[in-house]
Amino acid sequence: MGRLRQRDIALFFFPLLLNVQLMSISHTVINGALARLEDYVTALAGFSVAMVIHLFIASPSYQNHTVAIAMVRGRRSLKAVLLFVLLVAAYVSLMLSLIAFTPLGNLVLERILSTPPQIAEETRRTLRLLVLLPLFTGLRGLFQGLVIQARRTSLVSLATGVRVGFLLLLLTLGNSWFSGAALGAFALVGCIMIETLLMGLFAWRVHLPRDKEAVEDSTGSILRYAFPLAWSSCLQQTVPLLINAIISRLPDAPLALAAFGVIRGFLFLLAGPMRNLQQAYLTLVRGDEDRAVLVRFHLLLAIGMGALILLVAGPLSATVLGGWLGVADRLRGYITWPLAACGIFPLLYGTTNLLRGWFAGARQTARLGHSTLLKGFFILLLWPLILWLRPPLSGIGVAIMLLIAAEILETVYLARQRSKLGSRVEHLLPR
Repeated sequence: MGRLRQRDIALFFFPLLLNVQLMSISHTVINGALARLEDYVTALAGFSVAMVIHLFIASPSYQNHTVAIAMVRGRRSLKAVLLFVLLVAAYVSLMLSLIAFTPLGNLVLERILSTPPQIAEETRRTLRLLVLLPLFTGLRGLFQGLVIQARRTSLVSLATGVRVGFLLLLLTLGNSWFSGAALGAFALVGCIMIETLLMGLFAWRVHLPRDKEAVEDSTGSILRYAFPLAWSSCLQQTVPLLINAIISRLPDAPLALAAFGVIRGFLFLLAGPMRNLQQAYLTLVRGDEDRAVLVRFHLLLAIGMGALILLVAGPLSATVLGGWLGVADRLRGYITWPLAACGIFPLLYGTTNLLRGWFAGARQTARLGHSTLLKGFFILLLWPLILWLRPPLSGIGVAIMLLIAAEILETVYLARQRSKLGSRVEHLLPR
């Protein structure tokens, strides 16, 4: 295999970038639909809180494609990865059901997260539909991993494009049966079901090149590799969950919660693609030269994404936020400076995911759990300090400050850990 080129990375990466953009368009379209409702603050806030909770509980399944890329080498390892997927999906559905249908929901939403009662009820209505989602998102990740491993990344984007089309249809049809944030949940579940079925078809039709001499890991080895990744992914979602809990206790809580949902939707759109650097690292990097080429690609991409965030926050705010998404002037003015501050986020997030790719390739997945645990403790330490000092910032300003600071902390930690491990694990990296 020849030296890695920018063109090779672009052909592999940009279909995945398009996939994340299309996925984030799904959430942005839903936010746009909810922003046009009469009680848009309650609908947006309820959907935002529900998605934060769902992302936290369901996050272990969001590493399924990474596990598939790193571990599937034949029929036996595929069965082991499928077992992991089904175990995680069952756990996620159970936990969502407890919050959606039992008194545990009142404890989590109103007591722990201090969500205002009207928004808490809207959140529960939304979660009752989202309990159907974990099996489909879990299988989708497995199918995506198989297709990415075969370097057929364009098929991933195609399936997500079909998903967006069905989302628009379901938002229109769902108006007859659902209202408020539940409308968004109905459309999201329906379009992801369609996407998963299509990805399953693509994965079945892709014939992966198999090295007959490749040694398949045992089921136990694969589970020992996968569960720390799942743990790390779960801990990642404690950051927005804890931030929600903090801003729920500030004077402008409803507006801050709604604004945080809108900004996170844009970060998913314009910074979310950087997470695919982890898959690019695992699939494409075979040495120091390849690594340097991928780092240069990351820097150029991060600068471009950061510039787009600044444009949306400034000159294009009225067109994109006000015109395309229908965000009210009051909410649009409220998020201007916090959104602009997020211009640095793609660079930080991309760097973190390059480092995560290195640790996943070196089979040091436990270290990834440590880094996300550190972020969670960092937010927990600042929680009482913020509520005591009441800094002269809006609720959304506090939220974005915490989000960026936590990402800087993880990047620094992983870089230091990689430096310490050094050559001790280099022999485990893909060659």
